[in-house]
Amino acid sequence: MEEDAANDHDAVIEFATYEDFLDSQITSVDLYFLEDEELARQLVELGYRGSGEVLKREEFEARKLAAEANKQSKKNQQQILSSAGKNLKDNFLIELAKREEPNRTGKMTTIIFIRDKNSRGQEISGYIDYAHRLKSEDFAAYFNGKKLLPKPTDLSFYNWENQMIVSNNTPNYQVIAESVKGLLFKNKRDRKLVNVDPHSPPGDNTTRVEIHNEKYIQIVFYDHITRRKT
Repeated sequence: MEEDAANDHDAVIEFATYEDFLDSQITSVDLYFLEDEELARQLVELGYRGSGEVLKREEFEARKLAAEANKQSKKNQQQILSSAGKNLKDNFLIELAKREEPNRTGKMTTIIFIRDKNSRGQEISGYIDYAHRLKSEDFAAYFNGKKLLPKPTDLSFYNWENQMIVSNNTPNYQVIAESVKGLLFKNKRDRKLVNVDPHSPPGDNTTRVEIHNEKYIQIVFYDHITRRKT
């Protein structure tokens, strides 16, 4: 059904006006016998002539607007990808780029665990809601080389030197710190739990991927697929 609708939208977008759409369904035989282009259009609109689907003007205009909106949406989506057009060599940036589009569109909500040192040489670690950070920051700077580090405003942040620990709920996740299973994050969309204990399964619809990068002490991705109701 969705595929048929998409095909309809693709069809109407080819025509600048409703009259052009009607003309596309008028045959040379029709014009020969009717000898009146306007009459031929009226017969197509009424369904008496034509080789394609009968569309009223209002429906044609509605489909054309929907098709144009869909086209513009796809164009805007491509434009907002911070990683677009970047010749990435760093494996961490490549992994971030692979996850950017699904995190921006809501297909995935990735949690990134990063452990490294800050500008003062203090060891810090934290869990980052990637989709939330993408919306609240310009990630072009990171894809251009700026180092991505956890902040006190992220899901969870810990400074190993001064023992400062902070946790925050985000639009995508609720932090569950006091659990017998350790630190958990509940996805607010499907209510599934993400378990970040490396010795336990990460949870339903979640995949744990650890990568090694010489610029960081530790990097782990927790990719949670959010299932849409059908």
